Amino acid sequence: MSITTGTTVSAPADLIGLVGATLGTTDWRTIDQSQVDTFADATGDHQWIHVDPERAARGPFGGTIAHGYLTLALAPAFIAEALTVENVSAALNYGLDKVRFPAPVRVGSRIRAVVDLVSAREKPAGVEAVFRLTYEIDGGDRPACVADAVVLYR
Repeated sequence: MSITTGTTVSAPADLIGLVGATLGTTDWRTIDQSQVDTFADATGDHQWIHVDPERAARGPFGGTIAHGYLTLALAPAFIAEALTVENVSAALNYGLDKVRFPAPVRVGSRIRAVVDLVSAREKPAGVEAVFRLTYEIDGGDRPACVADAVVLYR
């Protein structure tokens, strides 16, 4: 995938000088029913608003919607699309500080993420970076998800 805007750093420590910057905006990705069904199978969350298109068409969203956690699970891919960190042995998902799901993602919708660097600091194990991902819905007026993801670069 090509990146609308993106950032490359030569080492994890270079992130410290980029705190407060928007690192990139990813390409749009379409969320399809197959992805939602696969996620439901993987997690055991088969709630009808996600996996029953006929029933969901009569429901509160007018169709099936992606699981919030499916949307959130795109964070590592979105960060990697918006940011290239060279000379790193590993990028470890270290946790989440805050997650909100302001708007549902209807199946068939396109989403993308704007990736901002909230903080970065040296730690004994490497550089810990906190990224704010704002997931936009094509044509939507509210984000699908806003999450602060913590990554440890070694």
